[in-house]
Amino acid sequence: MNIAVCDNDKNICEDIVNLIRKQNPAIKIFSFTSGDELLKCKEEFAIIFLDIKGISGMNIARILRFRQEIQGSMKSILIFVTGYREYMEEAFDVHAFHYLLKPIDTKKFVKVLECALKEAEAIENEAENYLLIKVIDTNKKIPLKDILFIESQNKKVVIHTSDKIYETYGKMDAFEIALGDLFYRCHRCYLVNLEKISAYQSDTIHLINDEKILLARKKYSDFVKTYLRYAIRGGIVNV
Repeated sequence: MNIAVCDNDKNICEDIVNLIRKQNPAIKIFSFTSGDELLKCKEEFAIIFLDIKGISGMNIARILRFRQEIQGSMKSILIFVTGYREYMEEAFDVHAFHYLLKPIDTKKFVKVLECALKEAEAIENEAENYLLIKVIDTNKKIPLKDILFIESQNKKVVIHTSDKIYETYGKMDAFEIALGDLFYRCHRCYLVNLEKISAYQSDTIHLINDEKILLARKKYSDFVKTYLRYAIRGGIVNV
C-alpha cells in the first residue's frame, strides 16, 4: 500500500512520515514538499495526507479527483492536514476522508490513520471486482456491481451500467468467461447481472431500472436453475 504525504513544511512532512512508520512499518511512504511534485508522480496512492494553504491545496485535491475520475483509477483517501479551520467545508466537496488540524494531535492521528487503512483495504478488495475495458484510448475500470447487462451490437460490445453506457470492441464469449457466474448469458446478444434482475418470464428478463432484455426460450429452464443456485449461494435477489 502506498501513502503520500504532501506539505511544504519539511519538518511536518517528516513528523507525519514518522507517525505512519511507527504505526505500520510495512507501508511504502512518498513525501512531497509541493503539490506539483505530487501531481508529477506516476504512483497510485491509497491514502494522501495533503496540506491546505488557501486555494492551491484545494486545487491540487480537485486535480487529483479529476484525474482519477477520467482514468477510472482507484480514488485515494484524502486526509487534509492544515492550520486553517475555514477550509473544512470545502474539503468535503472533494470527498475528503478527514480533516486534521495543526499542530497534529498524535492520538487523533493514530485513530484517523487506523480508520483510513481499514477503508483503503475495503476499497482495494472491492476494486478487485471490476471489468477492465478500453474506451477509445483509455482503459476504464467498471465495478461489476454497477453493470446491469452487456449487449452485443455487431462488432461492438455495449456495457449498460446504472448511470452510463460504455462501448468497446470484443466478443461476448470472452466477456462471458471473464465475468464468471455472477452473470448469465440469457441470449446470444445479452449477458445479464443476476443481482440486477427484478422479474422474469419465459422470454423476458426485467431489470431493477425497469429495462427489459430478451431471454432465449430454449435457455429458460437452465436460467431458472442457474438463478436458484445463485440465490441459494447468498446472491442478492430482487425478484
